[in-house]
Amino acid sequence: MNSSTLVKSVSITNMANQRAAVLERLRQALDLMAEAESLAKAAHVGFPRFVIDNHYSLRGRTTTVSGDYSSSRPDVERDILQTVDGPAWQYLLSESGLRTFMDSQAREKWDTQIREGEVPPLTLDNIEATFGVLYGSRGEMFERGVIECFRALSWSYKTNAPHMFGKRIILSYFSSYGHPTSRSADRLDDLLRVFHVLDGKPEADHRQGVYYMASEAHRQGHSFAENGYLAMKWYKKGSAHITFKRLDLVEQLNRILAKHYPNALPPARA
Repeated sequence: MNSSTLVKSVSITNMANQRAAVLERLRQALDLMAEAESLAKAAHVGFPRFVIDNHYSLRGRTTTVSGDYSSSRPDVERDILQTVDGPAWQYLLSESGLRTFMDSQAREKWDTQIREGEVPPLTLDNIEATFGVLYGSRGEMFERGVIECFRALSWSYKTNAPHMFGKRIILSYFSSYGHPTSRSADRLDDLLRVFHVLDGKPEADHRQGVYYMASEAHRQGHSFAENGYLAMKWYKKGSAHITFKRLDLVEQLNRILAKHYPNALPPARA
């Protein structure tokens, strides 16, 4: 992939150039602040304390800009770099459309790296390399959500066929004291994401996903929720019965299973 096809709505070259310009001006500002602090010390006058607040992107870390400036500058420049680059990587991922193909595991890993500041500098080469890898593995990530949901099924329930998705599946530990848990909801969201793509429809807003649906129902005193693709009913013991409404899409899920496990899936129960 090259910069012209990576994110069609964004000029990657221009974004990288603008990012370099932002960093250059921030470094100039740091130089001026260091000069002002030196003058203040020589004149025996006060100097304000400045901090970089990365509360949102870097787990609440703050870095002091002034005070023993020579020793703090490397930390300051590091946090400035991460603060500038983190949101930019998130923006590019969203604009590229690749987030749609990422399962919950891949999304969680990406978001954690952003929060921790574990991102490479936003250069043209790094952008093309990073998104080239993501683009090349988009099919794998897309299908991994289906595989992980299937592997998480308990075969102690006769409803769960160990060789395919059926019309209905049963999930263990879907809820705790009647309230849905986010982990099981994430797995179902992976299936819903695949349903939407296979159905030729835009990905649903994650804020309106399975966890939201089930939580709203629980808040209203219900233990049942549904949308256009599935119906869910959960029980106090923690399990949930999931009924699929689009068997044509379920058939495509099973093709994904067969593609990954052509010989490894156990035979159907007699």
